[in-house]
Amino acid sequence: MTTRRIRGAAAAVAMAGAVAACSAPGDSGADGGAPADSVVIGVSTEPDTLSPLLGYGKDGNSKIFDGLLARNADLSLKPALAKALPEVGDGGRTYTYTLRDDVKFSDGEPLTADDVVFTYRTVLDDKTNNTAKSELDAVKEVRADGDDKVVFTLDYPYAGFAARTVLPIVPEHIAGKQDPNTGAFNTKPVGTGPYVLTGWSKGEKLTFKANPDYWGGAPKVKKLTMAIIADDDVRATRLRSGDLDGATLPPNLAATFKNDDGRRTHRATTYDFRAVTLPTGNPVTGDTAIRRALDLAVDREAMVDKILDGAGRPAYGPLPVDDPWFAKGVERDQDLDEAARILDKAGWKAGEDGVRAKDGRRASFTLYYPSGDKVRQDHALAYASDAKKAGIEVKVESATWEVIEPRMKRDAVLAGFGSTGDPDFGLYTLLHSSLAGDGFNNMALYDNPAVDEALDTGRRSQDTKVRKDAYDDLQRALVENPGYTFLTHIDHMYVLADRWQDLTTQTEPHEHGFASGPWWNVEDWQPKG
Repeated sequence: MTTRRIRGAAAAVAMAGAVAACSAPGDSGADGGAPADSVVIGVSTEPDTLSPLLGYGKDGNSKIFDGLLARNADLSLKPALAKALPEVGDGGRTYTYTLRDDVKFSDGEPLTADDVVFTYRTVLDDKTNNTAKSELDAVKEVRADGDDKVVFTLDYPYAGFAARTVLPIVPEHIAGKQDPNTGAFNTKPVGTGPYVLTGWSKGEKLTFKANPDYWGGAPKVKKLTMAIIADDDVRATRLRSGDLDGATLPPNLAATFKNDDGRRTHRATTYDFRAVTLPTGNPVTGDTAIRRALDLAVDREAMVDKILDGAGRPAYGPLPVDDPWFAKGVERDQDLDEAARILDKAGWKAGEDGVRAKDGRRASFTLYYPSGDKVRQDHALAYASDAKKAGIEVKVESATWEVIEPRMKRDAVLAGFGSTGDPDFGLYTLLHSSLAGDGFNNMALYDNPAVDEALDTGRRSQDTKVRKDAYDDLQRALVENPGYTFLTHIDHMYVLADRWQDLTTQTEPHEHGFASGPWWNVEDWQPKG
């Protein structure tokens, strides 16, 4: 549920992994004596595109591009291409940004207000294949005011708008001459960021070099390689062998490095949750009684303990329990007795094989998970085991996304979602009926007028109390009619050679690895000693 294609919800950069070993990084491996000015990171997936016009980097932290604003470690907003935070006027309907005067694209051309206008207008153009247009729904007009000012006029006050302007800015003089959907810019980008792409071997690796003329100062890490390694075990093995300096790993594999003196484990809290989509078009998963029973049948605490090795939290909805927007009181334990009562009342009666049925239809459906993803596999199997205790048969199957995508409107998927910054960012694309079946947006085709009303109120109001009440109502409505079975919020685990000082992580969205983890600000890293 992001502007990038979400592979299993994998948010928008929907990243398609490949199990191809990248060429050995040579002397930049993690073994002793390795230089601190080069780093090779192992990640599970790669972007479909490197163009912000199609969604790349829309949540910030792109190494090739910058937005008007960026985020600090605590996710607070700070100026980037803009000199300062925006001036807000007309009751929250205008945002004015003044640009820095020392920024150039990596081809040497200066940044102007026209580049900003071009970027936003192209993203909003109906002909552009960017699935995140709804995220900028409030924008009525964007215009340049001279060379150094950009003015956004909104149709309505949108409390989260400033955080949307971390969107990377592209050069009009290059991208403006191409089709945004098919042009070379998608794989050969030019930006203002701290790094410049030097190569992309699909399914293998992306390489970057430091931008010596970066307006924020030349990075100390001069070469950055992202090795695409879909298999978790292979990634861990290559990290252990010294072929990688760092990697994103599932909790159980990250734990195997805890006594390694030469590497440090970094843990990032997240909004990233795993959930089972329950498509309304399926007569079983579309039945409210089945949905409620599944919600009560799952043992979320056990999933956190056994699957995540404690590196996560139960998910009672799309927002984590420690989020200030979380609705207190919606936490719920496994309750198989109540699940049985709900199903009995709705006419789903137990059969001889233990599987319930109603009007001749068995309470049975297929649940897909993306092959190669051990964490999702384990969630899917645990979910099926819990569902069986309630008399519901869940047939778990693994498949590639090419197989899963055409089936998403009828079959359940073990999906991942979650966005940071504002509750609107994660909830609207997940739940609003206007986005039902729009790619990876609203994968469950959820349609609940009360939830739509809450989403619209939360998006359009600037009154914090009104917004909090709306999102509380939404979360309670999801308990009564869940379009998804929310399972766990997952902490992201990273292991990295201990050659740099004072590294941090942010609270992360679903999409991670590529521009997250301790390398979210690799351009600021300082070598030890």
